[in-house]
Amino acid sequence: MKILSMQNDRVKKWCQLKEKKYRDERNLFLIEGEHLLFEALKNGIVKEIITTEDVIYDNLLPHYYVTKEIMKKISDQVTISSVIAVCEKLKKSEIVGPVIVLDGLQDPGNLGTIIRSAAAFSIPNIILSSTSVDLYNPKVIRSTEGMLFFVNIVRENLEHILPILKQRGYTIYGTDVLKGEDTAHLSFSSHSAFLIGNEGKGLSEVARNYCDNFLYIPMNSCCESLNASVSASIIMYEFSKKSDSYE
Repeated sequence: MKILSMQNDRVKKWCQLKEKKYRDERNLFLIEGEHLLFEALKNGIVKEIITTEDVIYDNLLPHYYVTKEIMKKISDQVTISSVIAVCEKLKKSEIVGPVIVLDGLQDPGNLGTIIRSAAAFSIPNIILSSTSVDLYNPKVIRSTEGMLFFVNIVRENLEHILPILKQRGYTIYGTDVLKGEDTAHLSFSSHSAFLIGNEGKGLSEVARNYCDNFLYIPMNSCCESLNASVSASIIMYEFSKKSDSYE
């Protein structure tokens, strides 16, 4: 189907999905570019395909052919892609194995990097606190480079989920540059949860109260702290080297 008018109702609805409010209402989000589209197709979550090219990506899905001007209006990028897809939000799974817990993380780029690192170091779960940036923020989606399809990502209130993890035998680790143990001296089981705090404030008091242990990453004394995504990535790397029972 061809759409040539900027005022078309479908165009307006697609544009609304750039806002969290409408993504939540419809349980839908947008992805841009062929790489993300192919990964989303593998996961069976694509509902509609919008493209400026005369291409069929999937015979079973509706395709809408639009002008570059319309694509620019829908896109969140400066340089537009030739294809955008409307997707169903990812279904969450049961948490099995190690987990990264993000407490009030705000930067979309940080979340995207953490998701990529989780996929790289075989960490199957990420919990986003209710105060963290939206997983379906376009900048998050873009910065994951498609890795969000390889990690189980759930949004939960930490006061609800952390007690459940403890009941299930998880050891919860926080980060603390003053009181933490050197990661080199620790070994980890598959029932490990690693808390990463807000970029400016660190861990909330609620999160700290559930920690069984604290760790820190040794660094040069001229540097007081690391970026949240860097810290999370190093911790995940250390876990992948030293876990006693998880592959």
